[in-house]
Amino acid sequence: MKKTLSTATVAGLCLLSLSSSAMAEAPASSDWNFSVMPYLWLPGIKGDLNYGPPPTGGGSPSVSVDASKLLDALEFAGMFSAAARKDRWVIATDFMYLHMGSDKSAVRSVDLNPGPGRVNVSTSSLTGDVNVDFKGTVWTMGGGYSIVQTPKMNIDVLAGFRYLGLEAKTDWNLAATVTGTHSGRTATFARSGSVTQKDDIWTALIASQGRFILGETPWFANYYVDVGTGSSMFTWQGTAGVGYAFKWGDVVLDYRYLYYSNNNDGKLVDNLSLGGLGLGLKLKF
Repeated sequence: MKKTLSTATVAGLCLLSLSSSAMAEAPASSDWNFSVMPYLWLPGIKGDLNYGPPPTGGGSPSVSVDASKLLDALEFAGMFSAAARKDRWVIATDFMYLHMGSDKSAVRSVDLNPGPGRVNVSTSSLTGDVNVDFKGTVWTMGGGYSIVQTPKMNIDVLAGFRYLGLEAKTDWNLAATVTGTHSGRTATFARSGSVTQKDDIWTALIASQGRFILGETPWFANYYVDVGTGSSMFTWQGTAGVGYAFKWGDVVLDYRYLYYSNNNDGKLVDNLSLGGLGLGLKLKF
């Protein structure tokens, strides 16, 4: 069964930072230096989630979520990033959790093919209630070494991993049972029902990040990019932005994009992308 999430903007109710800004610091020190950054992130989310093939004699729904209602669907979000530095060495982590639920959804078609390929029956004429619940956790962890470190510039190379944990649930109550025929076989899709699937995806990463002071001012530019693979899954992430440095920490505005693509139909994720602006407040100690 496939659920399609197409979101406009999940506006600034998310806390947390991408490791890009928190990981890129300026000059070396023989003492440990730490930073923590909560932030507001405005991601748009798009993706296709596979609930698995339909059972023999039955059907599986393709579910759409009303993008304009997704902000109302945001139930909880918690995110943060942190980093530790000593000399040229750096250890950093980033954690993000999103929980969304929406009743502004629809079963747009039903797959009645128990074999390979798709035979879809439209349900546009059927009215009913459809509830979608989506939970996602993204945890990135890595360590690395600063290959360039001057008062004006800092560039790191890193290696680590990213964990993606997803849980998707859809409940529906349509106006009627959906019935269709494929290869002489009658198949039905129940008028009401529920389906849930979870997936845990681990990928190994390599990354680069940097911070560049702009002239003789407190302003700076920063970037972060990583690429990874594992469990037939490909992922990459990129961030670019600007910030202003204070004695106690930084204020950072950047754009972040995270993408996943799957080569194995056995996974819940077909493809998933999150992108949008983030505003962070980094505290140093």
